[in-house]
Amino acid sequence: MIDYGIALPHYRLHVVPAVVALASPTWQREVWLDPDQFENLDYVVHVLFDDFCEADNPSRWLGQSLRTEEETELMARLGAAYDAVQGAVGADAEDEAYLDSPSWPAVVAAAARLAQVLVTNDLTALSKLHEAGHRWPSESEQKTPEAGTPQTSTPSPQP
Repeated sequence: MIDYGIALPHYRLHVVPAVVALASPTWQREVWLDPDQFENLDYVVHVLFDDFCEADNPSRWLGQSLRTEEETELMARLGAAYDAVQGAVGADAEDEAYLDSPSWPAVVAAAARLAQVLVTNDLTALSKLHEAGHRWPSESEQKTPEAGTPQTSTPSPQP
C-alpha cells in the first residue's frame, strides 16, 4: 500500500466524519431526523460529493483528501451505493426515505468499510510521525491541568 499523504488535511477533517456518519444508522436516525440538529444527509452528501471529494469519481482526490488507492476504490463504491439509493428514492426525497430504502444497508456497509480504512490509515500515519520524533502538543504548547499555564519544569523524557 502506498500512502500518498494528504495535501489538503483540512478537507479530510470533513471527509472522515461524513463517512463515519454514513456508517452509523443510529447516528443517522438520532441526528439527521432531528430538525434541531445541523447535520443531515444533505450536509453529508455535499461534503462527500461536492465540497471535499467526489464520491462518485474520487480518483482525482488521491493525495488530496484520500491517502491510498484503496480509499479511492472504497469511496467510489460508497458513491455508487449512494447513487443507487438516490436513483430509487429520488434526489428530492426526505432523509427518512433514504434510510428506509431497501438499498440503504449497502450504503452503510460501504461507508463502514471505508471508515475503517480511513481511520486505520490516519492512525498509521500519526504513528509514523510519532516514531519520527514529532510530538504534539509541543513542549511550548503543554499546559498544566490545574492552572492552564505553560509548564516551566523540565519535560519528561520521551518514550
